[in-house]
Amino acid sequence: MGGGIFPLQLSETPEGIGKTFVSSDALKILLLADSRSFHTERFAGELRQQGCHVLVASVERGHMLHFHLREHGEVSTRHYLLSVPRARALLRRFQPDIIDAHFASGYGFLASLLGQRSNIPSLLHVLGSDVLIVPNLSFLRRKKVQRALQKANCVVADSKYLAQKTVSLASLKYVEVIGWGVEKKALVHHKKDYTLTKPLRIIVPRGHEPVYNNGFILDALAPLVNDKQVEITFPAHGSLLSEFRNHASTLSESGIHYYNKLPREEFVPFMAGFDVCLSAAISDSSPTILVEAMALGLIPVAADIPGVREWLNADSGYLFNLDDSSSLRSVIGNLAKGKDPHKVMRSRNLEKVRQHGIFEDNMSIHIELMRRLVAEVRV
Repeated sequence: MGGGIFPLQLSETPEGIGKTFVSSDALKILLLADSRSFHTERFAGELRQQGCHVLVASVERGHMLHFHLREHGEVSTRHYLLSVPRARALLRRFQPDIIDAHFASGYGFLASLLGQRSNIPSLLHVLGSDVLIVPNLSFLRRKKVQRALQKANCVVADSKYLAQKTVSLASLKYVEVIGWGVEKKALVHHKKDYTLTKPLRIIVPRGHEPVYNNGFILDALAPLVNDKQVEITFPAHGSLLSEFRNHASTLSESGIHYYNKLPREEFVPFMAGFDVCLSAAISDSSPTILVEAMALGLIPVAADIPGVREWLNADSGYLFNLDDSSSLRSVIGNLAKGKDPHKVMRSRNLEKVRQHGIFEDNMSIHIELMRRLVAEVRV
């Protein structure tokens, strides 16, 4: 659902939100998550598509339909604490079957406070940085994450690596690994025959943020760009965009391109038009964007980090060493000069996605898990 912020007041009833075309026995889910996030919108949308009754509640002011928990101020620990009374009132009015919180140190922490006065089970999705980075920032933040993890009836991670890191932080009641994946309809963009273009067309789909390390890509591949062996397309967003543009301006103008944010239905076919999907992320719980690349028939190339290795190996793509820019330059240089269309690799990747990386199938697993948690509480 769209339509901007939903100005719900506690005196109003939220039962109708997201309820179109759901049955009387539909699973009622209170989704505590960032209303600005594409992932939240995608997650809530598919839950509704599969018959669930979903109400999104958020501290942030995103454009999706949601119940806004705080009226003023920047998001901080204090605002999650101050959201507790409104969130509890919302629980009483909406009466969900289950609470699904996304991001441990924020909404997971909020859900842990609500659970003290409720017999409603809670599911916590850890998303990566909330487990890999936040606990190391301060003693208080580590305690917030640990509390969120310990209070949840079940924790969901999108990779075995992230699940292992989560277990190392706290004693959990139950942990499940469920990936994100790509929509079934995206597979129509996977072609039967491929040839590598000259120059090699590369897309870097991660925004210009420190963790995505796009400057490393630019430095490593500058000789290939100037030699017109490759063309690289980057997103036109991120906190480091201006700095990145200045750096890129020293290279061949024909070799560096940018794209603006696109709606999902436009981005997927746009991405399918490239030869290679490249990521130099220094931290990643699981390579969601690379799974999408595999589904679309692109050759995935990524930094050799733990979260990536569950999907990427010598049979499915190329890994490079983040400590050595020549490692990436060698991988891309060989692809640019080579003629191998990687037909076997692309076919193998498509089959792996079909088995483990279909978004709708993975969401069905989420719903089955939620129903099981609800049933256990009601026994």
